[in-house]
Formats: sequence, C-alpha cells, structure tokens
Amino acid sequence: MSLYLVDNVQFMGVTAIMTETDRKRIKRESDEPAEKRYQATSRIRKRITALEQDANILKEHHPDLYRELQKAICDE
Repeated sequence: MSLYLVDNVQFMGVTAIMTETDRKRIKRESDEPAEKRYQATSRIRKRITALEQDANILKEHHPDLYRELQKAICDE
C-alpha cells in the first residue's frame, strides 16, 4: 500500500489521476515496453474525464470544494 504526504499529512492508497506505477511510466522511470506507457496514458485520460464530471457536480452542489479543486489544479 502506498503512502502519500500532502501538507505533512499522510494518505494511504490514494489515487488521484495517476497511480505510482502510472507516474513511473509517464516519467519513463521503468524499463517497460512503450505499450505500457500508452496504456497508462489511456487510463489517465479516462480519469481526467471522470474528474471533469466530478468537478461539475462539486460546482453545482458544493462550491467550496469546487474552489479547492480549482485552486489545486489551476494554481500556478
């Protein structure tokens, strides 16, 4: 099980858009065939679509969380 640290708080097994394996494949840190990277890219695209749907629900039903999500994604 993976542990993630966000603002000094540990989260166990949380997958946002990428799993740890996806991150390694996207960053080309694994010695796997290109097909595996392609599959990871495809899964991530599907998760982005799901995120868009979730964001629309938050925007309508929980504007405060929507703004938090927006800040996390768009903050530069």
